[in-house]
Amino acid sequence: MTEPWWISVIKALIIINLVLVGFAYLTLAERKVMGRMQLRYGPNRAGPFGLLQPAADLMKLIRKESFFPASAVDVLYIASPFVAAFTALSTFSVIPFGPGWEIFGYQVDGQVVDVPISLILIFAIGSIGTFGFIVAGWASDSKFALLGAMRTCAQLVSYEVSLALSVLGVVLMAQSLSLTEIVAGQDGTWWYVVPQFVGFVVFLLAGTAETARAPFDLPEAEQELVAGYHTEYGGMRFGLFTMSEYINLITLSGLAVTLFLGGWHFFFLDGLGPIWFLVKLLALLFLFIWIRTTLPRLRYDQLMRFGWKVLLPVATLNAVVTAILVVAL
Repeated sequence: MTEPWWISVIKALIIINLVLVGFAYLTLAERKVMGRMQLRYGPNRAGPFGLLQPAADLMKLIRKESFFPASAVDVLYIASPFVAAFTALSTFSVIPFGPGWEIFGYQVDGQVVDVPISLILIFAIGSIGTFGFIVAGWASDSKFALLGAMRTCAQLVSYEVSLALSVLGVVLMAQSLSLTEIVAGQDGTWWYVVPQFVGFVVFLLAGTAETARAPFDLPEAEQELVAGYHTEYGGMRFGLFTMSEYINLITLSGLAVTLFLGGWHFFFLDGLGPIWFLVKLLALLFLFIWIRTTLPRLRYDQLMRFGWKVLLPVATLNAVVTAILVVAL
């Protein structure tokens, strides 16, 4: 760490609030974009052009009755949404969004915290976050929530392995697990999406499944499971689960930008680092919304088969080929 601790605290508060605002308006943008693609209106009642819809949704969740099943496991039932939300927010802390600056004589780094194994840290924290979803379904003492939690666990196991293997090629090429060094390795040369295009595609597909997005949103398949693992949740506890899913999507897009798309670097005007990072991030978020709007949901057997029999072998082969090339060169 090259900056004073109090700068890191201020920067963490700013980043957390920016991510929360981004989550709120991502929900609005998704409904607006889906409405335009499906030739219908999105939210347009709360405020001009519907811009106050996220605030209206927040007020509705805060004022809504937060019921509590009498047979639920109290501590685990209450703690699960907070675990999911906390892990979702904390993973964004190691993603670099700029080169660093000197402001009023103080060094300000381009990420909240820079650790040598930041990539492993993201996967580790993300794995802890899944317990929030799984325990929530079990602690609710509902067969529908339990079935949703089991399907969530099956889906995460199926695609977590492919997601991790898809980034091995980038790690081998950069020879580092630090996201800062991975971004630096793409400065002035080809972004890793070019030699690791297969890994990039696998990363996007597995990440879509990890964040429970269509066509992989089986943990919340309403037609089959009522509402998934959060069937027995209401009010702001339910809102925390929704927030964690959207923030995980933002973090996944930021990680894809960092690993494969050059991070905050661009071919010209490289001094606009955070702006280029934001543009790439928004482009990937639009791609995820486009996929959700276009593709139908997969059946459960199709989903599992796609994970274990397609993505996992492709990701493994890509990592092996990259390792051979790196050793040979």
